[in-house]
Amino acid sequence: MAMLNMGDLVRLQPPNLSQAVHREECTQCFDNQDGPLGIDVCLTCFNGGCLDGERHHARTHFEKTGHSFSLNVKRRPKPSSKRGDGEEPPAKMTKLSIIEDREEDKYEHKTVLKDWKADPLNGAELPNASADPFVKKLTDGVMNSLSSARQSEVKAWEEEIETCEHALTLEQIATAPIRASGLAHCSKCDLKENLWLCLTCGSLGCGRQQFGGVGGNGHGLLHYEESGHPVSVKLGTITPEGGADIYCYSCNDARLDPDLARHLANFGINVQTQTKTEKSMTELQIEQNLKFDFSLTDESGRALEPVFGPGLTGLANLGNSCYMASVLQAVFSLAPFQQRYLTDVQKHWATCPEPLPASCVDCQMHKIADGLLSGRYSRPRSQPTEPNPLAHDAPTPVFQEGIRPTMFKALIGKGHEEFATMRQQDSEEFLTHLLTVLRRHAHAQRAGGPQPTETFAFGLEQRLQCGECRGVRYRVDSQDVLSVPVPAREKGKDADGKTLYEEVKVQESLDLVTGIEGLEYKCPRCQKNVIATRQSRFATFPQTLVLHAKKFQLVNWVPAKLDIPLILPTDDILELDKYLGKGLQPDETELPNDEAAAPGLPEFNAAAMSQLEMMGFPLVRSQKALLATGNSDAEAAMEWLFAHMDDPDIDTPIVVSPAGGSNAAEPSAEQISMLADMGFTHAQARKALRETGGDPERAVEWLFSHPDDTGEDTAPAPAESTPSGPGTATLPARYRLKAFISHKGPSVHSGHYVAHVREGSDWVLFNDEKVVKADKESVETLKALAYLYVFERV
Repeated sequence: MAMLNMGDLVRLQPPNLSQAVHREECTQCFDNQDGPLGIDVCLTCFNGGCLDGERHHARTHFEKTGHSFSLNVKRRPKPSSKRGDGEEPPAKMTKLSIIEDREEDKYEHKTVLKDWKADPLNGAELPNASADPFVKKLTDGVMNSLSSARQSEVKAWEEEIETCEHALTLEQIATAPIRASGLAHCSKCDLKENLWLCLTCGSLGCGRQQFGGVGGNGHGLLHYEESGHPVSVKLGTITPEGGADIYCYSCNDARLDPDLARHLANFGINVQTQTKTEKSMTELQIEQNLKFDFSLTDESGRALEPVFGPGLTGLANLGNSCYMASVLQAVFSLAPFQQRYLTDVQKHWATCPEPLPASCVDCQMHKIADGLLSGRYSRPRSQPTEPNPLAHDAPTPVFQEGIRPTMFKALIGKGHEEFATMRQQDSEEFLTHLLTVLRRHAHAQRAGGPQPTETFAFGLEQRLQCGECRGVRYRVDSQDVLSVPVPAREKGKDADGKTLYEEVKVQESLDLVTGIEGLEYKCPRCQKNVIATRQSRFATFPQTLVLHAKKFQLVNWVPAKLDIPLILPTDDILELDKYLGKGLQPDETELPNDEAAAPGLPEFNAAAMSQLEMMGFPLVRSQKALLATGNSDAEAAMEWLFAHMDDPDIDTPIVVSPAGGSNAAEPSAEQISMLADMGFTHAQARKALRETGGDPERAVEWLFSHPDDTGEDTAPAPAESTPSGPGTATLPARYRLKAFISHKGPSVHSGHYVAHVREGSDWVLFNDEKVVKADKESVETLKALAYLYVFERV
């Protein structure tokens, strides 16, 4: 037995509050503290490493860092205590509350100090060291700290609601007490729930249906549109402590009112006497999301068969994380991602230069690939967790636990205002964000050779033709996703009153997105304001084509998802040859560069522009809104548009001074340095920031979509006769459906996502941690209502 070397040990310190302690799971694979070998937690940097004979990440960590001491942690569930016959039944639940689920009540832990210098192969256990006061202090510090997984969950679940200028500067124009009858129902209808009190004048209006959970006619919003009074409080959510749901219509978001008690007192409402009678918006969203599920039974009600093995591992839901799980299942079904992140996994584990794997994008991608594709974690639970009432007395299927991608989510979402939270997100937006993160990392690491992200990349040719002189201009934009419109044509209602829509063939959507449209344009050749035509076609085709079905319409100014069936060809094969662009033709005259006509205009946020145009806003209005809101997102731009609809110059073409004006302002040194630290030159960084209105996020995307642009001020090169880009222009361009992501719910920011992946002639349904052989009939139904389609070139 090894002797304790206190000389090296006394230099160690317990973790502080801000340090991540990876005691639950290995940072490089999904082996965890519940396994027979447990997890070794480094007592220097608190990295967690497994002890598996093949991977042995704890040993690798010691060999790289020389950190000698670790704490081996094993966890075992405590025997369940069942209520005896003489015990009192549990008290009836009378209110909704969140009770902390304490780990020590469910599990017991065994810890052992280990010295890796004494045994570099497996680490020498020092079981008697636990009696030493200093060792006990270290052990207690590790075990009592908030684990890294829990730490990231707490940060992500924290509701980042802030106050705003409208709440802080609120002026009340009516302060007389409101009679009880005036608070009984909406002032414009008979609704008695989901009531919002205007804190300016005391008007009481019902909320919007999709926000209220119990119905609503939007009279609170109508009052704001008529009066301009921005801040309201939901009556049923007021607590004696002064808490409540506050909504600012000007900000179009939940807000805090630090002076709520005084504002309500002016209407005769004493918060200390209030009782919370309705669920808050957060509670309603969580409840709604829990209700959404996809059937795990076939048409006859029999439970679908769980499947296990390599490539058949589920992802446990971390709380509103199904959008991420569905994208990961689809992405890792593709050969480029499997080859990049599974084939080289052992090599990367041994050579990764990052000291902490939890902070390395490659480590976490390799970890996800190993977890999903190796099959080691795709095994049945020990017993079913809940009965299946639809299984007709058949045995309840045994699903798997699923791996928990906590570290991956924390790292990929770090610093992002949406993906860092636990709110439900748009799966298409997450796919785009993931590809951006991977490209940034590859560029920063100077990674050579083809990257798996390029499987999605293609060039979209934009052809513009003047209606007067017939001159043309071609531009090629790099894209990863093709968003296609899906026209909404109502055909009636079902028995429940839900609107039904006519089927739309995917060819119609492709024809629409590649069709000709007119727009106002000042031609640099004939110097006239003309009606020009614009057409988008493929300049090149990707290896993997992602179609994003845009099935939305505005309901009370909020985008709502419509269940419009999009019909694919019978064999799931797309033929795209006819959509290939031809570039500048010999009989065409190219328009001169029109930078003098519109210098300084940034490259607009493509995703936001697409959403705004999809909602019906004209191009000029959309551009102005994005310029006014920092070119950030569609929601901010839409809010600006609603506030400036009556501006006399709202439809006037954008005019920028020759010097670029405010829209081409010189970026700050800090912004340039930030991009330069990622491996770009100062000239590239400066140009990217100027092109994107100073938005660093968009600047990075611009840099990756313009890899050959040096940023130097040179004369524009003559256009190529055939525009090029990522991907290939070779024909035939035939694609077969590999995977699709479906969604249930009224909005892509709520509800539930699942993925279907083709395995040979069968389809597999990935519903978070539940992985089953899909029912053929339901596959066809869900395929028509899917949100994202992933096609492989054949």
